[in-house]
Amino acid sequence: QVQLVESGGGLVQAGDSLRLSCAPSSRYTMGWFRQAPGQEREFVAAILWNIGSTFYADSVEGRFTISRDNAKNTVYLQMNSLKPEDTAVYYCAARSGGTVYSSRSYDLWGQGTQVTVSS
Repeated sequence: QVQLVESGGGLVQAGDSLRLSCAPSSRYTMGWFRQAPGQEREFVAAILWNIGSTFYADSVEGRFTISRDNAKNTVYLQMNSLKPEDTAVYYCAARSGGTVYSSRSYDLWGQGTQVTVSS
């Protein structure tokens, strides 16, 4: 089975930026989710392949940008103006069906990459 691999996480200060990458971008819809300690996994962003439509959680709208390079078979999450509350493990996922906002709609997941934002 295809394995998704994320990269680009790290420790940054509030206000900094990070770009996460995920390959291979193997499905029509790719998404990013995150999970903080003691919390449920939550939707961050998703992108549709053919028309490039994007979807964002309210908490990241205007700060995060999801994009896709089909030639490189990679999906990105550009995170700007990071806040301490963005601290979480970020997961890339490939959607199999259902709403883009639910983790249950995705059946292929990466191992996650840690993002830590200090205040």
